[in-house]
Amino acid sequence: MRDVDIHRLAEVIRPSGYFNLKAKRLKAVVAWWLGHDPKAPLDVLRAQLLEVYGVGPETADSILLYALNRPSFVVDAYTKRILTRHGLAPEDVDYDGMKRLFESALPADVGLYNEFHAQIVEVGKRHCGPSPRCEGCPLESRLPAPGSGRRVPGSG
Repeated sequence: MRDVDIHRLAEVIRPSGYFNLKAKRLKAVVAWWLGHDPKAPLDVLRAQLLEVYGVGPETADSILLYALNRPSFVVDAYTKRILTRHGLAPEDVDYDGMKRLFESALPADVGLYNEFHAQIVEVGKRHCGPSPRCEGCPLESRLPAPGSGRRVPGSG
C-alpha cells in the first residue's frame, strides 16, 4: 500500500465513501506502521499514533490493542452509552476519562481488554443503541431505579 499511487488507492476504496480522504489517511497510517519501533513503550506508541493524520483516540487504541497486542482499552460509542445509561460514568465524560475508568479497574491484559470490548459491542448492538432495548439485556437488572436521581434510558 505504501507504493500504490494515492489516486489509484482512492479508486480501489471508492465504494467505502469519502475515498480521497480515506486514501490520504491510509497512506499516513501505513507510513507510521512501517517506521514505528514495535518495542517502544505503549505511551510513546499511542502519542505517535495520535500525531498521524486522521488518527483519533479510538483508532489509536484499536491499532494498539488489535494490531500490536498492547493493553490499550478501546472506548467507542457503545462503551459510553452503556456506562452513562447505567450510572457508571457521568454524561460529560470524555474519551480519556472513560479509558482511565476501565484501565484503572482492570489489569493491563490484552486478552481481557479485547474480550471486554467485544462484550460491550455485542450488548451495544443488541440492546444499547440510540434507542435502548433494555428487555432481555444482560445488564437490565443494573439499570438505575426510577426516582433514584440517576438517568433511566428513555426517560430523557
